[in-house]
Amino acid sequence: MSARSYEIDMTNGPVFKKMVRFAFPLMCSGVLQLLFNAADVIVVGKFAGDNSMAAVGSNAALINLLTNLFIGLSVGANVLAARYYGAKRDDQLRAVVHTAMLLALCSGAGLVAVGEIGARQVLIWMQTPAAVLDLAALYLRIFFLGMPAMMLYNFGAALLRAKGDTQRPLYFLLLAGAVNVALNLLLVIQFQLDVAGVAIATVVSQCISAALVTVCLMRETGGFRLELRALRIHGDQMKGILRVGLPAGVQGVIFSLSNVVIQSSINSLGEVVMAGSAASANIEGFVYIAMNAVYQATMSFTSQSMGAGRLDRVDRITLTGQAFVIATGLVLGIGAWRAGSALLWIYTDDPAVVQAGIVRLGIICAPYALCGMMDTMVGTLRGIGYSVMPMIVSLVGACVLRLVWLATVFQIPQYHTPECVYWSYPLSWLITLAVHVVCYVWARRRLMRRAAGKTLTEAAESK
Repeated sequence: MSARSYEIDMTNGPVFKKMVRFAFPLMCSGVLQLLFNAADVIVVGKFAGDNSMAAVGSNAALINLLTNLFIGLSVGANVLAARYYGAKRDDQLRAVVHTAMLLALCSGAGLVAVGEIGARQVLIWMQTPAAVLDLAALYLRIFFLGMPAMMLYNFGAALLRAKGDTQRPLYFLLLAGAVNVALNLLLVIQFQLDVAGVAIATVVSQCISAALVTVCLMRETGGFRLELRALRIHGDQMKGILRVGLPAGVQGVIFSLSNVVIQSSINSLGEVVMAGSAASANIEGFVYIAMNAVYQATMSFTSQSMGAGRLDRVDRITLTGQAFVIATGLVLGIGAWRAGSALLWIYTDDPAVVQAGIVRLGIICAPYALCGMMDTMVGTLRGIGYSVMPMIVSLVGACVLRLVWLATVFQIPQYHTPECVYWSYPLSWLITLAVHVVCYVWARRRLMRRAAGKTLTEAAESK
């Protein structure tokens, strides 16, 4: 198939059908990425023990903390590339592609240094139990060697999404995921490398997916074509990426900081709760990633439409995205909760750990649609050019509220329980969603006034 056959025209025609075509491969891609970590947790839980499972699972919050800033920058690359693609401005699009890929390499190299130097100390600050500290630090140090590859894949996939291509990144992850699972089984069972084995498998799989997406871009035509000798930072495009991506990245980092604090609170409740929460969080991740695909779709569709001057499609895209994410969140979130016992037994043979995981699933996973609705509103706002506003709302409405909850309610002896920690999530989603809706109504009215003013000016100049 030609590269053009993977593209989606997001500026014309029916929204829902195209959004499904965009989002479904992205959902599958996200699931495969999560399988990298889930396979790690399952293999070590079954063949190395609960301490090894806790060591791998409890690293998720810290990994997200250290990578979310740069993943956020890839959001900026996606929005800017989609806008230039919708406006058919190939020269600016080409500059975005080369700026973004060089930024990916540089950020990956920086994360290697941070991970190697600070992994153990940060785990200590997170109150990681002594029984799993050495294993967790070893896993992190190996995992972070794959950061340049992870960044290359994420930025490359974000650029392909800008023109609607979510299929080829899925194919790349299918191959990488198969290699990851095979190496997990070989290195942990056959060579008994424990957490080091699963970390090595993850790094190898990341290198494969990064190589494939890079070659894909090198074979593109037009503004999306990547030429290695043309890699450089273009000032205007870098500013555009930072304008959208930096607030998204900062939001991700601060969200992760709040999750690190929450993980520390969970760690303080003992190894059983810690292991159950880690297993449950992996299950929830599959639900979240499906809803996040709708957020990505809403953002890309809105960005392309804005670039093409189709402001009239924004409401339709927003409503379609909300209907899509509500259905996805309700079906998968409640389904995962109801099947929680069977799913958790995949991760562990300990009944106490399974019960601890079910508690978390009932409080966080069942109402997960609220989180998807909140993120989809953020996608629309970023797509129409507002990135700082949703960042501030999300940080105050979600992060600050959760931290205040932990500093007050959770400190009361009778509420010093896992349930109290978990309830901070759905409450913060509901409040933040309501404020995002108000912000969208305000932003839309402002855009409509601006568009009306531009039309009047053009009409006056033509007379």
